[in-house]
Amino acid sequence: MKKAIVLISGGMDSAVCAAIAKNDGYNIYSIHIDYGQRTNKKELFCAKEISLFYNAADFKSINLSFLKEIGGSGLTDNSIELSNTENEIIPSSYVPFRNSILLSMATAWAEVVGAETIYYGANSIDFSGYPDCRPIFFEAFQKLIDVGTKDETKIKLKVPLADMTKAEIVKKGIGLKVPFEKTWSCYKENDKACGICDSCTLRLKGFQESGKNDPIVYV
Repeated sequence: MKKAIVLISGGMDSAVCAAIAKNDGYNIYSIHIDYGQRTNKKELFCAKEISLFYNAADFKSINLSFLKEIGGSGLTDNSIELSNTENEIIPSSYVPFRNSILLSMATAWAEVVGAETIYYGANSIDFSGYPDCRPIFFEAFQKLIDVGTKDETKIKLKVPLADMTKAEIVKKGIGLKVPFEKTWSCYKENDKACGICDSCTLRLKGFQESGKNDPIVYV
């Protein structure tokens, strides 16, 4: 059976990605990254639940605590206020160069298990303005995979949600019967979602515009 690495944060986008990979006929290997984010306890729980739901062949949670140690992001440093993208081009939730590090972990594992595809749920339309969510970044990273792995290794980076709005992602997930109740998007809280951070705002926007109810609990 075809193998794919799926980066699963525990959020709705990564869950939809897992569903797409499964629907594409892949046996998925899910990877979750703990980089010291405020809500990792909840994210890890959700990532495990999603992996179980999609019968992942393997699940790995990798600790990248150095991202918290170097700081620079409101996601890992509580002294930095989580701003809203309405006020800043690049919000304080941006973790410097994070996606390149996460995708490097996924690429390494893909080469080990012989996976031919990496699925990543990044979005380039309804997103928070992160520079490493732009299409040009993923094009560049594909080239990095091509030149940085063994000659016989062929790994395709797929970002299937890149050109979709949050509403379209919700509709896609509903069509694939994604268990959105098992997902978590909030940047601040581990119990009830705050409803006001960038991630909550985008999630709620997606459900509202799709005409569907968000099944998770908000403050």
